[in-house]
Amino acid sequence: MTHVVLVALTDEGQGVTERLDALCREHLQRIDGVESVRSGTSISTEGLEADFGWMLTVRFRDADALAAYLPHPEHRPVADAIGAAAGRVVVFDVAD
Repeated sequence: MTHVVLVALTDEGQGVTERLDALCREHLQRIDGVESVRSGTSISTEGLEADFGWMLTVRFRDADALAAYLPHPEHRPVADAIGAAAGRVVVFDVAD
């Protein structure tokens, strides 16, 4: 399972993306069933990101691990920081 989060930031200054990246590294790998975490800004040369300035992908062992991730206490600081920084969030989950 892969969990994709696209974030349109209200303010991209003052180290916002670096703070989000650091929170993801600090918290999300502690959750059982998380296999990998990637986050950052786009390096695409296509320019098709629209207003999405930051993204997060989390790969999970299985659907049960994804279900356990959402209410997990280590997810909360990341979700709260994204919510505070975001004007818009899109979440997309896919089965691998």
